[in-house]
Amino acid sequence: MKKKILWLASVPVPVLLAMLLLLPGSRSVAANNEPSGSNAEVTIDNFSFGPQTLTVPVGATVTWTNRDDIPHNVVSTDGVFKSKVKDTDEKFSYTFTKAGTYSYFCSVHPKMTGKVVVQ
Repeated sequence: MKKKILWLASVPVPVLLAMLLLLPGSRSVAANNEPSGSNAEVTIDNFSFGPQTLTVPVGATVTWTNRDDIPHNVVSTDGVFKSKVKDTDEKFSYTFTKAGTYSYFCSVHPKMTGKVVVQ
């Protein structure tokens, strides 16, 4: 038994992790469209929010990044959050602590709308 333990101690950590993932009965890893961890991104570009509707878990932080050449902001219709006007490449983040649907718009260009669904 001592020889097995010594052998495992000499295995590099990345190799050991790979070996554990390959054990029978281990969980499989698959890519999906859900945000990783508790962060999600919305891009502001060409006078639109993308994605226009985003679904995240409670506790997620959403970051809006202005990729447009002109200033925009992000304002929730129910007054929960409001960013300052952001120039190109500037960001605004908000952490959603309650489930619900949060509609928002750009007050500089009110036809720009989006929605965050928190589950």
